[in-house]
Amino acid sequence: MTDTAETPETAETPETAGHVADSLKGHWVNTRAPAAWRPYLRMARVDRPIGWWLLLLPCWWGTLTAALATGFRPFDLWLIGGTFLGAVLMRGAGCTWNDITDRHIDGSVARTRSRPIPSGQVSVKQAVVFMVAQALAGLLILLTLGPLAILLGVLSLALVAIYPFAKRFTWWPQVFLGLAFNWGALLTWAAHTGSLSLPPVLLYLAGISWTLFYDTIYAHQDAEDDALIGVKSTARLFGDRSPVWLRGFAALAVVLMSAAVILAALPDASPLAIVLALGGAWGMGWHMAWQLMRFRPEDGDTCLMLFRSNRNAGLIPVAALILAVLVR
Repeated sequence: MTDTAETPETAETPETAGHVADSLKGHWVNTRAPAAWRPYLRMARVDRPIGWWLLLLPCWWGTLTAALATGFRPFDLWLIGGTFLGAVLMRGAGCTWNDITDRHIDGSVARTRSRPIPSGQVSVKQAVVFMVAQALAGLLILLTLGPLAILLGVLSLALVAIYPFAKRFTWWPQVFLGLAFNWGALLTWAAHTGSLSLPPVLLYLAGISWTLFYDTIYAHQDAEDDALIGVKSTARLFGDRSPVWLRGFAALAVVLMSAAVILAALPDASPLAIVLALGGAWGMGWHMAWQLMRFRPEDGDTCLMLFRSNRNAGLIPVAALILAVLVR
């Protein structure tokens, strides 16, 4: 007869029941959210907020760089708040789609086999309904941003749809993640100005370089499992030469962001505003240099810590751009 009683050492607590491996310890999703909601909140990565921060920050860069170019407008306050809500919703929808498409792969990877779908907490049908609900809520926000921004938002869905499959056919899936995650720089510039020009394109490219930087670090956590199941990534492609590539991505991000803010600021912004905006780009570069000094590809815990620290890296240009707009 099998004894099903759990010892104190093996019993599940409210936080560990259905817990996802890389969730933030002590997060309210795992401790205070209703039990029936937890699998869905985990599927939307609410317990791992770094993802929506990385989606949100380029939106704020685009808004503030546009304000540096043409002056701050009251509508920009809605852009800042609305994109916050939109980033949480659309990141959740994107992650739900990712979990649906990757449900068989996730079950073969140590870090992801505890996710709601491969662990049996949520069915595929339930996940699809949840994904659609999040996307529709995000659409309501998008519809307030103007015709060009709405068009760009709709176009971004193609990138979101393709990304989960990229690791099956290219060694550069991080490029597709960068294309999707930094689209907000274009969208918010368009929402502010009603048009697109070179500065938001450069800002978008800077964000893609930044994504290649942070997501290569992140991918090193799964490099061994990915090799076993045949999933591609820049971490596997670069291997021991990852630090060299990461330095290149960091430098390119700084150069492109610097060019974007200079072109946006000229000719109307003050010299002090330009200096402050450039300080944000270079401050972000110094943060990435600090990450490189700590980077150990074989140390998964350190890779996760560095990946999460990119919220602070991306907030440095935000703070600098706010100051630049104030003194414009």
